[in-house]
Amino acid sequence: MKKYELTSESMVFQGRELFRIKALVSFGNVKEGDMGGYIQKEDNLSQNGNSWVGGNARVYGNARVEENAVVDGNARVRENALVGGNATVGGNVEVGGNAWVEEDAWVVEDAEVRGYARVYGNATVGGNARVDGNADYAVIKGLGSVYRNTTFYKTKDGGIGVTCGCFSGSIREFRQKVLEKHGKSRFAKEYLIAADLMELHFEKDIKQYLRPGNHEEKIRRSK
Repeated sequence: MKKYELTSESMVFQGRELFRIKALVSFGNVKEGDMGGYIQKEDNLSQNGNSWVGGNARVYGNARVEENAVVDGNARVRENALVGGNATVGGNVEVGGNAWVEEDAWVVEDAEVRGYARVYGNATVGGNARVDGNADYAVIKGLGSVYRNTTFYKTKDGGIGVTCGCFSGSIREFRQKVLEKHGKSRFAKEYLIAADLMELHFEKDIKQYLRPGNHEEKIRRSK
């Protein structure tokens, strides 16, 4: 039995006719009769599992949403992209090319994931991220007092962004937030060393961050 159908309500987007979907049965967080987002064809959204396209999201081309993944908000999933597992894609996100977003990953806010990137595990890519390949983001697990995951990624303006818990911002803002919350504790040192490491990973000019001195001074110099 099908879990959803394409309705007669449609829109033309980037030269393609997309159709709003409607749930035929209840599953996951979706109730029978709920209206969803837009897809170009049935191949774009699996009829199995709890996968769903909601809000004003659009999925088209050869893109596919499957398993228990959710695409919501104003997100666009296109070309040959795949969103699967328990992944969540929302906000004004664009996922395209041959990118995969899977497992428990989140791609939110204004992020772009394209090329041959694979965002997976517990990664959270947000802000104005631009991930064109696997080298454009990294996840460090187990930091801080609650051992949370911290995701670092390249941004559209050539900088480095960070998502950690409810924080999402630039790497400079991340350092400032760490100092405000953790002071000179061991947790602060862990996060600040991780930030230095990620600047090296992303090949930013980090000479000023490798010189001896405290992190308050490093933040001041980076402004």
